[in-house]
Amino acid sequence: MKKTCLSLFSFALLLFHGYVWAQKTEPRLLRIATGELPPYATESRADKGIALSIVRRAFELEGYQVEFTFLPWSRALAESRAGKWDGTAYWGHKPEHDASFILSDNVITEQWVFVYRNALDFKWQQLADLRPYRIAMIQDYTYTPDIWAMANKGDLKMEKLPNDMAALKLLLLKRVDIAPMERNVTCDLLARNFSPADAAQLSAHPKLMTDSFTTHLMMSRGLPTSAGRVAAFNAGLKKLRTTGEYQKLSSQVNCPQGWSDVAKAGH
Repeated sequence: MKKTCLSLFSFALLLFHGYVWAQKTEPRLLRIATGELPPYATESRADKGIALSIVRRAFELEGYQVEFTFLPWSRALAESRAGKWDGTAYWGHKPEHDASFILSDNVITEQWVFVYRNALDFKWQQLADLRPYRIAMIQDYTYTPDIWAMANKGDLKMEKLPNDMAALKLLLLKRVDIAPMERNVTCDLLARNFSPADAAQLSAHPKLMTDSFTTHLMMSRGLPTSAGRVAAFNAGLKKLRTTGEYQKLSSQVNCPQGWSDVAKAGH
C-alpha cells in the first residue's frame, strides 16, 4: 500500500514539474484584436503589417506567441475593453483610454500630415489656417484633440468619411480640399490603388500635424494578467530597439515614384 501511495505521489510530482517546465518553455498564446491600416496593420501582408510585426517580435522575445484577429477598429476596442481579447494593437494615445486600458510604451511614432491637391495653394502654420478648406476626416481616428474640438464645434468644414481610401478619392474628385493622413499609410494606398498619374496630383504638406503621435498596445485593466503582460511587452520592445531589429522592422515602407520625395519632406 505504501509503495502504491509513493508511486502515485511520485507520478503526481512528475506531472507537476512537467507542467511547470512546459509553462516556462512553451510560448504562451496571446490573442490580440486589431484592424486594417496598411502598411502598419493588415491581413494582406505575411507579417501582418509593420506595427504588428513589432508587437509580435517584442512578445516573442519574452516567451509569448501572438495570434492577431482583424475586426472593425471600433469593435476591436469595445471587445478588448470588455476583456474578450488579451489586448488590442495598435492605438494612438487618447486620455479616455487610460481609465479602461494599460498602455504599453510607444510601438511606433506615426507621421500625420495634410494631403492636398497640387493645384491648391495650400499653406498652414496653425489650425485656424484650415478654416477656408473642406477637410476629409475619418470618424474613428485619433488625429489630435485640438482638431477634433474645432471640427465638432463647427469651426472647420468637416466631411466625415469611413476610411482613407474614400478621402483620397474625394481629393482627386475635388470634393474635399485636404485630408489629415498618416504619411506611410498614404504611400501604401497610393502605390496599391492609384495610378502614378493620380498619385502625382497629390502632395503632403511638410509640416507635421504633431511630432509626438505615439501608438500603443493596450490591455484591459479588467484582466488581472494585463499589467504583467504589458511589462513583458515593454521589456521585449526595449530588446528590439537595443539589437537594431526594431529599425529594420519599422523601415519597410514603399512610396510611389515621384510622391516619396514630397512625402519625406514631412518625415
